[in-house]
Amino acid sequence: MTKACKNIEAEILVADNNSSDGSKEFFKDRFAGVKFTWLKENIGFAKANNILLQQASGEKILFLNPDTILPEDCLEKCLQFFSAQKDLGVLGVRMIDGSGKYLPESKRGFPSVFTSFCKMSGLTRLFPHSKLLANYYLGHLPENKTNEVDVLAGAFMMTDKKVLDAVGSFDESFFMYAEDIDLSYRIQKAGYKNYYFANSTIIHFKGESTQKETLQYFRVFYGAMLLFVKKHYCKAVQIFFTLLISVAIVVKSVLGGIKKLFKKTNEALEKKYTANKTLVVSGADDFQNIQPGLQQYFSQLERADGLNNIAPTITTVILCEPTVSFKDVITLMQQQQLEFFIHAAGTKSIVGSSDKKSSGDGMPL
Repeated sequence: MTKACKNIEAEILVADNNSSDGSKEFFKDRFAGVKFTWLKENIGFAKANNILLQQASGEKILFLNPDTILPEDCLEKCLQFFSAQKDLGVLGVRMIDGSGKYLPESKRGFPSVFTSFCKMSGLTRLFPHSKLLANYYLGHLPENKTNEVDVLAGAFMMTDKKVLDAVGSFDESFFMYAEDIDLSYRIQKAGYKNYYFANSTIIHFKGESTQKETLQYFRVFYGAMLLFVKKHYCKAVQIFFTLLISVAIVVKSVLGGIKKLFKKTNEALEKKYTANKTLVVSGADDFQNIQPGLQQYFSQLERADGLNNIAPTITTVILCEPTVSFKDVITLMQQQQLEFFIHAAGTKSIVGSSDKKSSGDGMPL
């Protein structure tokens, strides 16, 4: 984030929702230009962001998840596009997961009755590019083309302070999930246009806030969706949604139970990084500094100055900045079907994930 702010006038505000992983101690003497707010309890995504909004002095506001990596030119590109559009309400960008795969939630439609039915019934997954059946993710719109859309993801939402003054910020009734849908809806309803900006791609490590694909996640997510429906839709729609979500939770519970019965527990099937042949793309001095830490996790290390002619035996790549810029990291992750980890200059850890269901695995060095 600091690299993306290098050529613009910006302030970085961070709220910690009472994390228990030692974050406060870790960041105590780091990032002098960042203002941290340490909350005494987990008050949720909406409330935490609203607290930071009260502290912000900028004309443009970017709500950003902590499990993201931005290319160096991301904010400059977004601001240029923002200034060229009339009545722009909120701007989102193209997102990929930790394995380099496109995240369809980068752009979404509003959850109408039919759209939600298609999403929960699996029709959206079966017909991912249908305008009718995949409207939840606007599957008919190309991922590499900028378009006006309905909903942008809360992981990256850029807007104007004047817009928030006019329509209000996040509704604090939402603890987690659907607050981005609600804000996008209110902004569009006020006459502004929401845009999916495809000319910049960021990494969004999924699963940092909650473990996806669990029954608890399912209940929280669709509970938030139901809250949105109760707020904006008529009584008849509310009743239908309540029934639909109740049935979906029952089905999820049954399927989850069946899945546990057949779940393989053999430890030999678990991912073992130590067995991987790993390429470290870095300068010689950087490699010397981080090699002892890397050897905790990777027993077969090789170093290279670039990614040319990767040996077929390589399964894991560690990209070290500044040898490889964040922008190039994002490009490479989409071109190579490998497992990637990222080491930012001046830090003592690496981060990465193998797929969109995995959180960003942080490994201290």
